[in-house]
Order: sequence, then C-alpha cells, then structure tokens
Amino acid sequence: MSKGSNAPVPTTALRVELGWRSGPGVPDADASALLLVGGKVRSDADFVFYNQPQHSSGAVRHEGKRTDGGRVTDTLLVDLTRVEPSVETVVLAASADGGTFARIPDLYVEVRDAAQETVAARFDSAGATVETAFVLGEFYRRQGAWKFRAVGQGYDSGLEGLATDFGITVDEPQQAAPMAPPPAPPAQPVRLSKVTLTKSAPSVSLAKQGGTSGAMRVNLNWQVRKQFSGWGSKRGRAVAMHADLDLDLCALYELADGRKGVVQALGNAYGALHQPPYIHLDGDDRTGALASGENLTVNLDHKRDFRRILVFVTIYEGARSFADLHATVTLQPQHGAPIDFSLDECTVPSTVCALALITNTGDDLVVQREARYLVPDRGVSPQRTVDQVYGWGMNWTPGRK
Repeated sequence: MSKGSNAPVPTTALRVELGWRSGPGVPDADASALLLVGGKVRSDADFVFYNQPQHSSGAVRHEGKRTDGGRVTDTLLVDLTRVEPSVETVVLAASADGGTFARIPDLYVEVRDAAQETVAARFDSAGATVETAFVLGEFYRRQGAWKFRAVGQGYDSGLEGLATDFGITVDEPQQAAPMAPPPAPPAQPVRLSKVTLTKSAPSVSLAKQGGTSGAMRVNLNWQVRKQFSGWGSKRGRAVAMHADLDLDLCALYELADGRKGVVQALGNAYGALHQPPYIHLDGDDRTGALASGENLTVNLDHKRDFRRILVFVTIYEGARSFADLHATVTLQPQHGAPIDFSLDECTVPSTVCALALITNTGDDLVVQREARYLVPDRGVSPQRTVDQVYGWGMNWTPGRK
C-alpha cells in the first residue's frame, strides 16, 4: 500500500505486526494502539501499549516482541468484533527507543487474519528523518464495514508527544504554584517509562526504578509459532510444539533465614503472599492464549526476607522443547517502572528455561536476565536440573497437578 491509501479488512480478529530489520546501532521500537471517539481517547484506558497491554473490552491486546533471522516484530491483536460501537478509529502507532526512525530500516506494518494467517494489508514506511514516533496506520468504520488506512504521520516528540496529541495524560513531574490551594487528586496518569533487559545490559536495580515496596507481578506470556509434534527428527533438528502446550511458571526461593523451597503448580505449591515465602503463583494458564499468561506475585514489602529468587519455566506437557516458542517476561513493580525481556530462539532440546534471578544485595534487589535454556539429563526432572545448575541444594520427589 502507498501512504494515504486504504483497503477493506475482514471484521474479525486481526494480527497486526510491526516489523523492522535489526542490526548494530538500530534503536528498539514499540507498537501501540489508541481507540478513538471523535479523534480522541475517552480516557487513558483507551491507550494499549507495553505498560497497559490489554483494553478492557478485549478488542486490543499487545502481544509482545519476537526476534528471528535478523528481523524484529512487535505484535498487536485487534478483534474488530469486540470494538465498542462508539469507537470510530483504532490507531496503530510505533515509538522508537534510543534513536530516531531514520535509523530503523525496513519499517512496516502488516495486517493479517489471525485465524487464516492471510495478509489483508501491508504498508512499508519510508523516508523517516527526525521522527521518534509514527502513526503507521488505522482501522476505521465506513458504511458498516472496517477499512485499513496507511497513514505514515511522524512525531519528533516520541511516545509522549503521540499520546498527548490523542488526549492521553502522561505521568511527568508537576510544578506546583507556591500559594495555590492544593488541587483535587487527579486521575492516575499513564506511565510511559520501562526497562528492557538485553544480553549487553542484563541487570537492573529495583530500588533505582522505584520498585521498593508493594506487590511485583512477574508475568510470562507466550505464543506458539508453529504446530507440529515435538522435538526430534532423523537429523536432530528442532520440530515445533503442539498447540496445547502447557508451560508452568515457577520460582525457587531462598530466604534470609536459610529456608528454601519452590513455588509451582506441580504439587499445588502455590506459595503465599503475606507469609513465607512471600511469593504466590496466581494460577495455571494451560494454553498461553490468555492475555494474562502465567503470573507470580512477589511481596516487596518483605524484600529483606529474601536472599535470592530464581524464576524459571518448565514444559509440563505438549512438547519436548521450547522450539518455535516466542515468550516475553515482564516484571511489573507496583511502584516502579516495568522490566521486560524476550527469550532468544531455542536451538537445543530444552524443557526448562531459567528466566530471571532476583538477588538481595543488602539494601536492594537486583534483577538479572538469565534467559538460559537447560537440557536435563535422562531421568532428571526440570526442577532438579535448575537446582543443580544454580546450586540450590534441595531434595526432590515426583509430583503431579
């Protein structure tokens, strides 16, 4: 499609993929969506992005990033059947992190039927200069049907400028008038900051990000890219997973008083938030299709009680490896910036992956990106494998859920 052109799209669930070519010095980019009435959002809740990944209607969901073969994609799922009647437009935007779009090559937005995987529309954006945010396209209603328009409008003020232009209240320091009466408490503004851990910058201090108290949610969300039958072939190459893949988010913990244990669905060891181990597993997502994925909650009010926490994931059933899995890990402190990272492609027959190590340094908790695929020896459980690699020193017995 050319800039300004439009095309009809099916009124169904659509997968919107923002993509670009990666390389040295190429900034990161993030996809977002805004649901508009009369050209503006009705409230900050109509802004869907990495810090607010799902709209309350279920019509738009931010699914996260994937790196594959030198290309990076960030995906939104837009279900046009669930867009509220008052919403006239769904804007599809992108923001650059660490540079301008002039340094992001081969930028495009592609719209696919989520069920059929057929391409409904594609717009390749070119000619960027100083822009740090772009409206790439939009869905809009016309005579009872939906269309997609290629927009290509840029901003040099980043995600904040784009958001405020559509009526979003952004979290920023306010200068109070010296003699003015105190204002009424405002609505909670949208926080745009985040921290992405990478191989070159794998760790971050929770205290420096403001995450010193309250609950911290650790989320694992995944997608299965292909649907085959498990690990193995005559040549030993990876074959992808079943659609009914069941992953389990788990945590090994060691408390300051020396007590050790595991929080996991296996054996119904869900933990507890307000008593030791101050870690709780919220549930067991057996599909990966839920917007919430799997979640652990860590009580940061008891951070002095932790010595270390290792968050890891195991395959309970549905596959023999993590091949063709795209997974994103997000740590969301109640009072701090979110921390996220994606898992690299799995190239070994791994059934367990160490995700993040949280260590008490005395006056702070430091989060370390592990993203480390482990291959258990024959007859050794994934949990015991993690224990052996990280030196937890626990005794293990078989369990079920």
